[in-house]
Amino acid sequence: MTRVSATEDGRATAEMAQYYQRFAEGGFSFLITEGTYPDDAYSQGYLNQPGLVTDAQAAAWQQVTEAVHDAGVPIFAQLMHAGAQSQGNPHVDGEQTIAPSAVQLDGEKAEAYGGSGDFPTPKAATVDDLDDIRDAFVDSAENAIEAGFDGVEIHGANGYLLHEFLSAEFNQRNDEYGGEPANRVRYPRAVVAAVDEATPADFVVGIRVSQSTILDPEHRWPEGEDAAAVFFDELSSAGADYIHVTEPDATTPAFGDDGPTLAEAAAEYAADETVIIDNGGLGTPGAAREKVDAGADLVTLATSALANPDWPEKVSAGEELTAFDPAEFLAPSAELSEHELQTSGASADD
Repeated sequence: MTRVSATEDGRATAEMAQYYQRFAEGGFSFLITEGTYPDDAYSQGYLNQPGLVTDAQAAAWQQVTEAVHDAGVPIFAQLMHAGAQSQGNPHVDGEQTIAPSAVQLDGEKAEAYGGSGDFPTPKAATVDDLDDIRDAFVDSAENAIEAGFDGVEIHGANGYLLHEFLSAEFNQRNDEYGGEPANRVRYPRAVVAAVDEATPADFVVGIRVSQSTILDPEHRWPEGEDAAAVFFDELSSAGADYIHVTEPDATTPAFGDDGPTLAEAAAEYAADETVIIDNGGLGTPGAAREKVDAGADLVTLATSALANPDWPEKVSAGEELTAFDPAEFLAPSAELSEHELQTSGASADD
């Protein structure tokens, strides 16, 4: 979850190490970081967002990975190109953004993350732009290895760049990357394949996928399950070790009033060896167990974990869970609060 708590130049801090260490010591079996930008062009989405572009940024992440590993837990870096949803990027002049097509987003920037006003109309990416972005994902994955991460999650969900390629609404290209689902998945597939090829066999490469966006929880693929069949097959065959699906409510049918959930569709159409991770409204033990029983290999938590960094230990002990209160974490700003930091302390320095 984006917490806008890195330095101005995108370096992770000792406070971030303490923050992640709390979840590792609270019983979570693996951690995925907040979205981390992969290049110094258009990818950064928020001011004070961490990056994995420079040697200094990779070195700063080492304090985080070491703190989490000290608790015996693996951690993956989520690589996120913000695309048209960027609302704070010091690497560009003004408010320039990039997307598959020049389609303006319908919605306003979030004040909790330092934004205000409407999103600008993005620049339509050229093929050369796409080559550069793909290479940046590869470079940032290699930096993640240097930083001590156990894997990377490529962000293809929630309205960010790779999700925009999957969307028939935001992707209106008339080249090989636009049109039918097999074309719309072509670029995300190429990114996954390039990262998988460039990293060691034991380095995990996953991808996050959703239909909904941050701005539009009702956003859907117009081809429904037919699109899902193509997307999940192509992304898994490109080398994704896992597919991490997310929706506001992961328990509801994904393509209408009945039929499979998004996780069930992923399990049906992805390669057999691909791990399926489910996310979205699963903060109660009953909901989480239901999803595992329904075929998800793993479930992840977001706001429920913020409110309960020791969620697994609490559930194991039969203790009552704390309800998530946005005012305690995301208002007036989403940056880390003092009460979220690990009192026993991470060993790393800023």
